[in-house]
Amino acid sequence: MAPSLSHTITDPSDLTDFVINKGNGVKGLSQMGLESLPKQYIQPVAERMSTNIAKMSEESIPIIDMSNWEDPKVTESICNAAEKWGFFQILNHGVPIEVLEHVKEATHKFFELPAEEKYWLSLFYVSEDEASAHWPPACKAEVLEYMKRTDILIKRL
Repeated sequence: MAPSLSHTITDPSDLTDFVINKGNGVKGLSQMGLESLPKQYIQPVAERMSTNIAKMSEESIPIIDMSNWEDPKVTESICNAAEKWGFFQILNHGVPIEVLEHVKEATHKFFELPAEEKYWLSLFYVSEDEASAHWPPACKAEVLEYMKRTDILIKRL
């Protein structure tokens, strides 16, 4: 069921309360059937990315092959991508595709949960026991497996 407000959002504090404090998130906002976005969600024209297609086609998100992760060029590529783009895609990282598929399915299950069941979650825990205590049953097994399988990768990065 889509979340709703009993009145139209006009006060920015009402929006903050609905999206953040009540845990509905932007997904909850999108499910309300608004005819226009609240101004807090519209980026000023001067700050928007260029839509110049010619320029965009010259560059793409960096893709880094981790199959030879000890190669200094891999380290250099990661540093350059992080500095220039802030993110990158990695290939041959050693995380089985099945684990990635399962965590994707679990993500969908997670976002279908009520806000109160997902309020204090994080992928950063000291131990598996700590993580296990906080994740809801609907997605716990998949998330814990993903965390185990990505631990080596995270340490390499």
